[in-house]
Parts: sequence; structure tokens; C-alpha cells
Amino acid sequence: MRTRGERIVAIAEGWVGTPYRHQGALKGVGCDCIGLIRGIWRELYGDDPEPVPAYAPDWAERSGEDRLMDAALRLFGPAVRMSEAEPGDVLLFRWRQDCAAKHAGVLAGPQHFIHAYEQSAVTRSALVPSWRRRVAGVYRFPIMA
Repeated sequence: MRTRGERIVAIAEGWVGTPYRHQGALKGVGCDCIGLIRGIWRELYGDDPEPVPAYAPDWAERSGEDRLMDAALRLFGPAVRMSEAEPGDVLLFRWRQDCAAKHAGVLAGPQHFIHAYEQSAVTRSALVPSWRRRVAGVYRFPIMA
């Protein structure tokens, strides 16, 4: 029997190869990093977590708010430390400390994560130091009755 984390990683791996499409959220058709997380949520719980308004590619830079971190707190609850991260956890990334978080993926193991790679597809990438130092938050999918 799979653990919750193994189930989430298996769902994420099912998205590998899905083409990158800004604002997309359909496995095999197209998604961005937010769409990947939404798609996993739908497979776990049956519906989108909340409506997602249209957003421009530069939404994080233009809004002046950390909307991705705010949404993560609202939907997943408090962040856990990176040292406590488990496979299946959501990783949020920010490119610089003074910028809003703008990218998301799912931890697939201690050294890998799955994410929608812009201008490519959903892929499994090594969590190398250049990615690891950009982790802004680690969130766990909630246990729902």
C-alpha cells in the first residue's frame, strides 16, 4: 500500500511530458507550474482548490504581493522546514530574496522534484544547489476527510 507522499509523487509523475502551457492545467494537454499543482489537487480531492483568475506571465513581478505564498498558506496550511520535507510536498521557489515566489514543484525524493518547465514540459529535475537555495516554502497537501 502506498503512503500519501508516494501517491502524490505517482500522480505528479503521471504529468511528466505534459507540454508547458501558461495557465494550463490539463494532464497530457498542457500546464504551467500552478496548473500542475492544481491537477494533482484535483486527482487527490476531486475539484480545484479555488478559482484561479487569469494571470500574465509576469504576474509575480507586477502585483507587488506574494500571491503564491499567500495561496499556499491558505490551501496547505503552515510551511514545514526544508529539513522536514518529504516526497509529495509542494516546493515554492523565488528567484531572488526580494522577489515574490513564482515557481512550484513537487518533491519527488531527497534529490529530485517534478515541475512544469517553461518552454518545455513537465519534467523531473535534480534538486541541485541552484534550485535548493531558491526554495521559499515547503507545503504539505492537506489530509481531507
